[in-house]
Amino acid sequence: MSRVFMKGCEAIAEAAVRAGCRFFAGYPITPQNEIPEYFARRMPEVGGNFVQGESEVASVNMVYGAASAGIRSMTSSSSPGISLKSEGISYCAAARIPMVYVNISRGGPGVGSIQPAQMDYFQATKASGNGGFEMLVLAPSSVQEAVDLTYAAFDYADRDRNPVLILADGVIGTMMEPVVLPEMKSDEEIASILKAKKGWACTGHSLDYKNRAWIQPGYWKTGDMQKANEEAAELYRSWGQDAKAEVYLAEDAEVVIAAYGISARIAKAVVDLLRKEGVRVGLIRPVTVHPFPYRAFEAIDYSRVKAVLDVEMSIPAQFVKDVEVAVKGRCRIETCLCSGGNIISRDAVASAVKAIIGQ
Repeated sequence: MSRVFMKGCEAIAEAAVRAGCRFFAGYPITPQNEIPEYFARRMPEVGGNFVQGESEVASVNMVYGAASAGIRSMTSSSSPGISLKSEGISYCAAARIPMVYVNISRGGPGVGSIQPAQMDYFQATKASGNGGFEMLVLAPSSVQEAVDLTYAAFDYADRDRNPVLILADGVIGTMMEPVVLPEMKSDEEIASILKAKKGWACTGHSLDYKNRAWIQPGYWKTGDMQKANEEAAELYRSWGQDAKAEVYLAEDAEVVIAAYGISARIAKAVVDLLRKEGVRVGLIRPVTVHPFPYRAFEAIDYSRVKAVLDVEMSIPAQFVKDVEVAVKGRCRIETCLCSGGNIISRDAVASAVKAIIGQ
């Protein structure tokens, strides 16, 4: 297959189209604007529908409606826009509606800055809306991985009848890299996907509230909501098999860097540079940040490791909380942080590693 030079946001949109996404609704916000712009051009070419909603709230509820009818549907935004979409995403989780959304995250809190950041980790993995629902959260560290994870996200969403989040950032979204695009799903494949949803999708028939999509969130009979939450909890427990991480040169490391997304990509370059200097450093990079790949941290030789270095573009640190659970107090944890639109530098990470080695 040929390689194509694409910007991250546009590559994500094209991967969604090739996965069979035929409805997108969104609203402009930097740095994710190229996603809706690309869909506006691309959807008519494949018989799909693009809508620029009057707001983030309107857009996510349009996706809720289209996905309820069984159409592979998607929305995207950046940090404060995702906050506005949170209620609609919670509705989709309550209704067991498969949908995919993308956060090309930026600095915060509040409106913050338009530059890249990783300050939405808690929102993405712990509280992306009311009610305690959970989602698969996929964190790419390259444009190619963003393509691959977006393509797979629609299958995950359909499998679980649940929202799936692609947690990227302004670097991944705006950088350009060569990518190999997945095969376009045929009209027959898309029709087969839609047919498989006949048992629950709302397509004009009378509703059976035991199986059909919940068009009216909150329409729960006594005891139904607890049962639905129990079933959801069972689903979440099954996700252990989906937890993925890249473990890189960690077996003999004296310092192990823990990072995700663009921070992990920068940290991996530091590992390669320091290894040439004889510094034994490794990396654990979660690909799924929820469920968190806690087991990957069992690869660490805690009798050898001086510390785990948490590297993230967030102040205060957020990702470190899951790292702490994974490490279980078996070694100390240090941090190397930046925020507010500043991108973590290789020099900063290398200096933090050397400081630990020096201690």
